[in-house]
Amino acid sequence: MWEAIKDFFITLTLKLNHMNFSALTTLSFLVLFSIDSTALAQQQEPVKAEIIKQDGGYTLFRGGKPYFIKGAGGTDYMDRLKAYGGNSIRTWTTTNGQKVLDDAQRLGLTVTMGIGVGIERHGFNYEDSAAVASQLDRIRDEVLKYKDHPALLAWGIGNELNLEYKNPKVWDAVNDIAKMIHQIDPNHLVTTMLAGINQREIDYIKEKCPALDLISVQVYGGLAAVPDQIKATGWEKAYMVTEWGPTGHWEGPQTPWEASVEETSSEKAVVYKSRYEASILKDKHCIGSYVFLWGQKQERTPTWYGLFTEAGEENEVVDVMQYLWSGKWPENRAPHLDSFRLDDKKVLDFIYLSPGKSYSATIRVTDPDMDKLTTRWELLPESTDLKTGGDRETRPKPIPGMVKNTSFDKAMVTAPDQEGAYRLFIYVSDGNNNVATANIPFFVKK
Repeated sequence: MWEAIKDFFITLTLKLNHMNFSALTTLSFLVLFSIDSTALAQQQEPVKAEIIKQDGGYTLFRGGKPYFIKGAGGTDYMDRLKAYGGNSIRTWTTTNGQKVLDDAQRLGLTVTMGIGVGIERHGFNYEDSAAVASQLDRIRDEVLKYKDHPALLAWGIGNELNLEYKNPKVWDAVNDIAKMIHQIDPNHLVTTMLAGINQREIDYIKEKCPALDLISVQVYGGLAAVPDQIKATGWEKAYMVTEWGPTGHWEGPQTPWEASVEETSSEKAVVYKSRYEASILKDKHCIGSYVFLWGQKQERTPTWYGLFTEAGEENEVVDVMQYLWSGKWPENRAPHLDSFRLDDKKVLDFIYLSPGKSYSATIRVTDPDMDKLTTRWELLPESTDLKTGGDRETRPKPIPGMVKNTSFDKAMVTAPDQEGAYRLFIYVSDGNNNVATANIPFFVKK
C-alpha cells in the first residue's frame, strides 16, 4: 500500500514540474514522500512493555516511559475515547486484529489483545490433551501474526476462565500459553482475566501460572474493595482491572418475579466515579483499567452495561470517564435524571399493573447546559434470553403503541393484555448526542 502512495506522489511531482513549478518545489515533494521501506519498517517495530516494582507498588513502562492504562473494553468509538483522554482499548479475541491494531496506532492508542481460549462451560475439555495442544498451536499462530505491531501492549489469555469451571488443569494450559508467548514475544505483557477475586483461583495461579506477568480482575459492584481483597489473597505482583462498571445484574435488587433492577444512567455516573477513585486511582499495585463497555450490547437490558445507546448517544458515565481520564469535564454534559415513576411508584416499590389499563409515567430531569430536552419511551417484554459471563443475548422486540407522551416529562402507559414481566424505558436526549436512560420493570397480573 505504501509503495502505491509513494508512486502517486512521485507522479504528482512530475506533473507539477511539467507545469513549470520550481525545481525546489519538485525536490521538496520528492524528499517529503520518498520514504523507503526501511523507514516504514522502523515505524512498525514493537514497543516494549514491562512492569517495574518501585515506591511500594508497581509501574508499567512502555517504551521506557511510565504508562498508566486509561482504557475501555471494546473497539467502537475509538476516536472518541482518544479525544476524551483514554489511551488504550481491550479486545476479547484477535478477530479483525490487524484493523484494530492499525486503528489504535493511527489514534495513538494501545491494545490489550484478547486471545480466545476454550471455556469449560462451553464444552471445552482440559482432559483432552489433543484439544489442548491444538489450541496452543492456534494461539502461537495468532501471536506470531501480531506480536510486532507497535500498538500492542499486552496479551489477555481467555476471559473469566474461572467462571463456572471445575477442572484446575485450565491453569496448566494458561501457563503453557504464557510461556509460549514469552518465548516468541519478549516485548509484551501476558495476563489472564478473572471473574471476581477468589482465594482458590489466586492460589492456583500462584502455584500453576508463574509465567504470567500480572493478573486481571473483572469486578463491578465491589470495585472499591478490590485493593484490600487482592492484598488479603496474598497476591504480590501487579494487577489491572479489565472490566468494571455499574452494579451487576446479579448484585443489585431483584423483583419478586426475579427481574434485576438497573441503576439509572445518572446513578451509574455516581458509582463509576466513586468506585474508580476508591480503588484503581489510588492502589499502587494497579497499573490501570478498562471500563466496560465502550459501546452498546444487550445484556439483561439494552442499556445496562454500554456507555452508548444503539444510535451512539453518550450517557452521563461518558462524562465521568472524560473527567477521570483527563481531569476535565466535557463542555456539554449529558442530562441528569433525578427520578422516574410509574403509577406514582418507584422501581423498588415492585410495580404490578392490571392488563389493558392505563397508568401515568413521570420523570424529573435537568440539563447542566440548559439544552432543550426531548424524550422517547419504549416498552419491552422482560428478556428471557439470559446468559452468563457476558455471552451474546437477543434484544427483546419492543411493543408498539403502548406509550403516549402527554407532555415532555409525562406519558400514559397502557399495560399489555398478556400477563407477565415487562420493562418501561425512558431516553432523554439533549440534541447534542447526550442522553439519560432509565427503566422500570413491572408485572402485569389479573
